[in-house]
Amino acid sequence: MTLILGRKKGMTQLFAEDGTATGCTVVEAGPCVVMQVRTQERDGYDAVQLGFEDLPDRLAKKPMRGTAKAAGTAPKRFLREDRLKEPTEMGVGDAVTVESFNEGDIVDVIGTSKGRGFAGTIKRHGFSRGPKTHGSMNYRRPGSIGCSAYPGRVIKGKRMSGHYGAKRKTTKNLEILRVDQDRGLLFVKGAIPGPNGGFVQVQSARTGVKKG
Repeated sequence: MTLILGRKKGMTQLFAEDGTATGCTVVEAGPCVVMQVRTQERDGYDAVQLGFEDLPDRLAKKPMRGTAKAAGTAPKRFLREDRLKEPTEMGVGDAVTVESFNEGDIVDVIGTSKGRGFAGTIKRHGFSRGPKTHGSMNYRRPGSIGCSAYPGRVIKGKRMSGHYGAKRKTTKNLEILRVDQDRGLLFVKGAIPGPNGGFVQVQSARTGVKKG
């Protein structure tokens, strides 16, 4: 397996034998249940659909309850597919745990960034502010947004104030520093998107280039 689902628990640091401290993010990953298996003959591609975190029956739609019943498990809050290059030997109802990953593996982590609501240009795009003295009226203002008589409109894509955050983000090529199989934890080097408790996907890196 190249994918596992989980939740971000927070950040900590691990110490090497020489005393070097490395910041890392703790991900509570799995156990995930195989809800469906896609095959080349029936679906046109090979994949495994994973489910994570039980969902109460009263919140689950009828198709979700039917899929969960076929897998012999409760409805799941999160469902994601792991595309495979070859047919898998796993079957519906099998469990995927952190044992699928090893220390030193390079992974990509996908999550939803923190939502910051409506933000100005300084916070959203890193604009510089104006002076605070001598009667300046340009303190934290966006400045000019358009041209003169031609074209007489604001060009599309102009960086302005607006909704900031709450978007799908991928942090690539992070190293797994430790795998705690007893507690189902992955210690991933560096920071990953989202708040503590946010849903994340940990998958094998596409490029596999280790960061320095």
